[in-house]
Amino acid sequence: MTLPESDQGVFRYVTVEKHVLALIEAGSLRPGERIPSLRALGARLGVSVSTVNQAYMELERRGVVEARPKSGFFVRESPGARTPAPRPQGQPAKPPTTVNRGALIREVLDGMGRRDIVPLGVALTDEAFLPTKQLSRLLAKAAAGSAQEVVSYESVRGNLALRRQIAWRLGEAGIEAGPEDVMVTAGAMEALYIALRSVTRPGDNVAIAAPSYYCFLQLLENFGLRAVELPSHPGDGVRPEDLAAALDRYSIAAVILTPNFNNPDGARIPDTAKAEMAAMLAARNVPLIEDDVYGDLAFEGGRPRCIASYDTGGHVLHCSSFSKTLAPGFRVGYLLPGRHAAKAFEIKATTNVCCATPTQMAVAEYLAQGSFERHIRKVRAVLERQSRMMEQRILAHFPAGTRVSHPSGGTVLWAQLPPPVDSIRLFYEAKAKGIGLAPGNIFSSCDQFNGFVRISFGNAWTPAVDEAVAEVGRLAAAQCAQGEADRAD
Repeated sequence: MTLPESDQGVFRYVTVEKHVLALIEAGSLRPGERIPSLRALGARLGVSVSTVNQAYMELERRGVVEARPKSGFFVRESPGARTPAPRPQGQPAKPPTTVNRGALIREVLDGMGRRDIVPLGVALTDEAFLPTKQLSRLLAKAAAGSAQEVVSYESVRGNLALRRQIAWRLGEAGIEAGPEDVMVTAGAMEALYIALRSVTRPGDNVAIAAPSYYCFLQLLENFGLRAVELPSHPGDGVRPEDLAAALDRYSIAAVILTPNFNNPDGARIPDTAKAEMAAMLAARNVPLIEDDVYGDLAFEGGRPRCIASYDTGGHVLHCSSFSKTLAPGFRVGYLLPGRHAAKAFEIKATTNVCCATPTQMAVAEYLAQGSFERHIRKVRAVLERQSRMMEQRILAHFPAGTRVSHPSGGTVLWAQLPPPVDSIRLFYEAKAKGIGLAPGNIFSSCDQFNGFVRISFGNAWTPAVDEAVAEVGRLAAAQCAQGEADRAD
C-alpha cells in the first residue's frame, strides 16, 4: 500500500505512526515483538526510510516501542492495552437539579492560558498545529490595507465576507444556510449564551447530557435554570428514547447537546438518532441548542452531519467556532439562530454590539484562500495520533482497572479511575505539582462522576506532557494504595 495523497506532506510520518499503533491495537504486533524494519515498512507504505525512522523515534520517545542495538525496534512490554470504555452513569431522565458548580469550575478555568502549568485539563488544539503564521500575515495585511475599515464597527450579524464563507462551509455538515442566517459571535461560548437566553427564562428546565461540558452547567447556574441530566453512552451519546422519556416526564424548555464528539466523553450520536431527535423536538416545539465546536475534528470519514441538517423548521440553534481549528485567541464563532433570529439579534446588540473587526477579516480571507481543508486534514491526523498515544500512556501509568474512552474525534479523553480514587482530591494534588486536570464532578450537577477525569490530548507531545501523565498516574496509584491500607486496618 501507499499513503493516500491527503496524508502526504509535512505530517506524513504521523500516518506511519498511526499505522504502527493500529497494528498494536489490533494485536497484529504484540508486546516484545519486532516491528517491521525501516526499509520494509517504507516500501510497504511508499515513504522514505527517513520518514519511517522519524515515526519510530517518535514512538520510542512516547514509550510505545524501544530500539535494541543491532536488532531493530520492538513493541514495549507494557505499552498499554485497550480496555473497555468508561461505563455510563446514572439513570435516564434525572430529576431537575439546581446547578451549583461555579466555584470548582472557576478553579479549573484558572489554568487556561497559563504557561507555568501543564494544561492536561484544557480542551484545546495546540498552537503548534495551527496556521498561526499565515493568520498573523492576514491580520497584518487587513490592518495595513484597510486601516479605516479595521478600526470601525462591524455589523451586529458580523462581517459579510466571513458569513458567506461560513454558510458555504456549513454545506459540508448538511446544513443549507445563507449569509443572512449566520451571526458571528465571540467564540462558541457567546453563541451558546445568546442561544440559551433566546429560548429560556429563569426557573426553566433544560435537558443536557451527563457528562456534559461544564460551561453548559455554568450557564445554567448563572441564568437560574435547572438541569435535567440524560445519560451519555460512550459510543453513541444521548439516545432518543432517553430524551423522549425526559420530555414526557418533565416540562423541558430547551435541550443542549454536543452530538459530534461530546465533551468530555467523546461520544458521537449516530445520524439516524440525530434525525429522530430533530423530528421529536420539532413535533413538541422544543428548541435544541447544538454545540458543534468539534465537528471538524473527526479522525476518519470527513465531517459528520449535525442535528441542524435534519431541522426544517428553525427549531435548532446551531453553535460553533474556529477556536479548535484555527485560532482560539481570535474568538471567532458563529450562531445559526433559526426561528429565534430576532431575539438573538436583540441580545447580541445589547451585549457587545459586534465582534472584533480585524480577526473576522483575517479568518474570512483565510477561508477564501482555500487553505482550510488541507490544514484540517493534517490536524485530524495529528489529533488521532495524539489521542491513541495519550490513551496508551494513561493505561501504562494509571492504576489497574482504569477505563478510558476511545473517541473518533475531538481533543479529549474521558478516564474512569478505580475506587477509591477521588477526582477532586486528584485535581488538587496534580495542581500542586503544576499539572492541570478537569475532575469529573464538574461535568454533572448530580455528583455522578467523582471517579472520572477529563484529559486533553490536544497539547503538542513534549517530555513535560509525558511526565505529567506519569505523575498523575502515580498520584492516583497512591490514593489506591492508601485505600487498601485503610481497609486493611
